[in-house]
Amino acid sequence: MAGGGGAGAGAAARAGELPGDPVREVMAEHRVLCERAVDPLEIAAGLEEAGLGPAAAARCRHADLFSLAEELYARVPRRPPAGEPAGPAESWQRRCGAAVRTAASAGLPCGAAVALGGGRPVLLAAAVPLALGASGSAGWRRVRRPRWVAVAGGAGVAALLLAPLAVAAGRPGERRVTAALVLAAALSAGSAQWAARWFRQVGRGHLGAAATLAEFRSRMRPVLPVALALHLAVLAVLSFAALAVLTALAPRPGPGHGGGLLHQAAERAAPAQWAAQGVLGLLLVLSALLARCGRAGAAALGALAGAAGTAAPPVPFAGPFAGPPAGPLAGGAVALALLAYAWPVLGRPEAHR
Repeated sequence: MAGGGGAGAGAAARAGELPGDPVREVMAEHRVLCERAVDPLEIAAGLEEAGLGPAAAARCRHADLFSLAEELYARVPRRPPAGEPAGPAESWQRRCGAAVRTAASAGLPCGAAVALGGGRPVLLAAAVPLALGASGSAGWRRVRRPRWVAVAGGAGVAALLLAPLAVAAGRPGERRVTAALVLAAALSAGSAQWAARWFRQVGRGHLGAAATLAEFRSRMRPVLPVALALHLAVLAVLSFAALAVLTALAPRPGPGHGGGLLHQAAERAAPAQWAAQGVLGLLLVLSALLARCGRAGAAALGALAGAAGTAAPPVPFAGPFAGPPAGPLAGGAVALALLAYAWPVLGRPEAHR
């Protein structure tokens, strides 16, 4: 009996088995492969390259190597790819400097267009420096694809900012309010750039700290809403300030209106104009985030589609969908579609390397 047991143990040793769970042994030996794999097929290929075959799968009580790879994939948590060294963290002074330059490159052409009356020839002339300044910003300079992607992105940002002025040119009662809101949105382009740089910097920090892909996604889940909220808050403050200056310099005609300056400034813009301003801010920051995180094509397409939606003609029906709300509705649909695309994409590790 003892001899038979010794012979069995020797046979097991010769077969390469060790006491305990044989799957755990394979898992420990090939843990890095299992952590980096994107699917069981990649694990199976790696095991085969390492010299494991049907005999090893049989020792682990599996019918074939792919069945063993499926168990390894299920038991080992995923780890985000290491990527390149993150380098030193970007200082807040550098982020603020980039934001000021972006705000100036967007605000100056828009301010000149407003000062010169906002006619179609003026808007076309202002679109050139505005598009060039946007395409030369830090986010679009990272584009490794053909240069036309960055040019299309700059054109999309220019169209987003100038489309409201073009639409308001045929509505004399809205021109001043629209001009004030566009100037505020142009200055908020700096805030969008700041939020995009901050978002990517936080992502790179979590990429190095997270032990698994699930932990990385959990850490990044609240970061995008915070970045969007920060930009929209800055846009709201700038919009209130622009409308307050407009109200102080050019009060609304008619009998006196009650409330203080901020109350009058808030009432100066119609609800549809406030909605359009929020949609514009969301499109600006989502485009900046996607461009900064390596999705320049989607950013350019989203900006161009958003500008086309913002400039949509009024819906020719009576009732709540008539008139100016057509722009916010169409632009809002584009913004929601872009947000639905950005939510999973910006939570992936490759967006922050």
